Amino acid sequence: MPPEIRESMTPPAPVAVVTGGSRGIGRAIVERLHDAGFAVLFTHSRSPAEAGEVVSALGARPAVAALQVDVADDTAPAHILDAAAELGPVRALVNNAAITGTLGPLTALGDADLRRLIGVDLEAPIRLTREAIRRHDSGPLSVVTISSIAARSGSPGEYVVYASIKAALETFTVGVAKEVAASGIRVNAVAPGFVDTTIHARAGEPGRAFRLGATTPMGRPGTADEVAAAVAWLISDDARYVTGETIRVTGGA
Repeated sequence: MPPEIRESMTPPAPVAVVTGGSRGIGRAIVERLHDAGFAVLFTHSRSPAEAGEVVSALGARPAVAALQVDVADDTAPAHILDAAAELGPVRALVNNAAITGTLGPLTALGDADLRRLIGVDLEAPIRLTREAIRRHDSGPLSVVTISSIAARSGSPGEYVVYASIKAALETFTVGVAKEVAASGIRVNAVAPGFVDTTIHARAGEPGRAFRLGATTPMGRPGTADEVAAAVAWLISDDARYVTGETIRVTGGA
């Protein structure tokens, strides 16, 4: 049989959608899932150069594509999943994109920043999950939402709204998992601790992960790849009987 015919008969790779995949934990998740055989569609809001680096580094097999989009936009869920469907059947969704806002007490948070936090961190993952469920076919689908250790600590004096949203997403995970389990959809969350990424610098304290990581039982911050490993496991068949759970990757904190 000619090679081109054999290739045409090969089923398409399963597709994973990762929001906020151009840097940090998101990029590590994209790399892990691509290594596991997924085609990956990842989003970014305004980092085309970094997104291009990810696409170039991973190559074309399985396919990997970047989509610049504001996840809080009303049209984002359909736009993202339409783009993903062009690569093949969507079998995984990772709600990773998030912002913390500037470090500081609640009284310093303005209404515009509050609305933006809710739009990006809460409404976007809920709406994207809803759209993925609506489009679900008979195949398996695994949804993983990135939470945070802040959901338990509350992050007083730093970002209590971000922490509150993450706690809400963990509750959302439990409820939706029970709603859709009989349909072949699994819904879980991963809550990182103090992870060494650029999110801390963008919030105003570049060394925050090392300052707080030193207080954990393991005495260090986590890495993006350690979080990505938990996400990849939840999406894999090894976790096929796991749903409604939040895995904490916190170094014992």
